[in-house]
Amino acid sequence: MLTEGHAKRAFELLDESGLLHEILPEVEKMKGVAQPPQYHPEGDVFVHTLLLLDQLPPGASRTLAWGMLLHDVGKPPTFRVAPDRIRFDGHVEVGVRMAAAICRRLRMSNEDTEQILALVDNHMRFADVQKMKESTLKRFLRLPRFDEHLTLHHADVMASHGKLDLYDFTRRKLNETPPEEIRPEPLITGRDLIAAGYQPGPLFKEILTAVEDRQLEGGLRTKEDALRFIREEFQR
Repeated sequence: MLTEGHAKRAFELLDESGLLHEILPEVEKMKGVAQPPQYHPEGDVFVHTLLLLDQLPPGASRTLAWGMLLHDVGKPPTFRVAPDRIRFDGHVEVGVRMAAAICRRLRMSNEDTEQILALVDNHMRFADVQKMKESTLKRFLRLPRFDEHLTLHHADVMASHGKLDLYDFTRRKLNETPPEEIRPEPLITGRDLIAAGYQPGPLFKEILTAVEDRQLEGGLRTKEDALRFIREEFQR
């Protein structure tokens, strides 16, 4: 139903027949859950989700299809009306847990489950792409099968307010940044730290992460640069 075309109509029929309640009650609970109209003029969470499904082409991957279906599954249990607008505090974290339970119930593979949960977990991060540090953005762009994250975001936008500025920014960054800058070879390893006199332990991860951050930001380009940075920033 999700991957062979006409996914929206298929889920409308599931709902009309009562089967949606039996198979995916978490999706049925999206019905009637209002959303802030300034961001979602299209209607409630169920309507929004159906509009995403309507954008699934025949032959879409299982993971992308399930990611679209479940990306907002955490909204019904987190719905609240705040003084300023409707809010769904923590809906991503709740949605990841709910999606994990659904994947287990339907006996999906570990590989598919991991990607579906990643799609749910990261779909709101596009809101911050223009404010991310260069290192954070590059780590985001190198998520496995990032094309699915980008496709989900495009569908999410087109099923709501229709503003594609964040999508366009992300795609431009992806196209302009060479792969070796997104996923560069590490400048140093744990062995290098041992050779420099550091004792193995939790500090290793902190040092290696700090070096990679500087490398992704363009501040470190050689092993010698990295070792000099480590000596200046971290006591042995």
